[in-house]
Amino acid sequence: MRLTVFGASGGTGTQLVRQALAAGHEVTAVVRDPARLPVRHAALTVLTAEVTDPDALRPALEGAEAVFSALAASRRRGDIASTAVRSILRALPEAGTRRLVVVSAVPVGPTPAAEPLLGKVLLVPLVRRVFRDAYADLGRMEEELRRSEAEWTIVRPPRLLDRPHTGRYRQRIGGNVPGGHTLSRADLAHAMLALAAEPAAVRAEVGVSY
Repeated sequence: MRLTVFGASGGTGTQLVRQALAAGHEVTAVVRDPARLPVRHAALTVLTAEVTDPDALRPALEGAEAVFSALAASRRRGDIASTAVRSILRALPEAGTRRLVVVSAVPVGPTPAAEPLLGKVLLVPLVRRVFRDAYADLGRMEEELRRSEAEWTIVRPPRLLDRPHTGRYRQRIGGNVPGGHTLSRADLAHAMLALAAEPAAVRAEVGVSY
């Protein structure tokens, strides 16, 4: 497949690029600073673009069969996830692309009924308060997707770790994974790539966790 990855120089984005190339896909990586992407490959195209400008994004989307956003809010750019997805959604139709898989976070979604009591009454509410600005951005991003006509999938992981790929994670289409508190970025990338080809994940939220 021909894939496009936004936020390709971040932890999850780099994993997406590496794993997609290893699987034989052609990848266009969209970054702000090419020097921060530690990947070189004959099937990799690196483009520098400002994600707030839909016109600047169209060349990166042309011919893509699936698009991934690994962008997340930061203290410096607190609205980057929602702003970027809004621009991507505006650029997708003219590029002839519909499939879009994005990273959100567990606290943005509802707490599962089967969540253990400690997580339900303490951990999840605490995390929501501490990172409320970032989750507000991700919440706006999710609403942009639901209003769109794109074939989107929202992937909600818990706390992300820089650990190797294991393939031993749980997944729930339509809700968060109960009792899941960590996931490696490598396993998140693996799940996202698989979900791009999963019909049941189209226009659905998917929880992924150990």
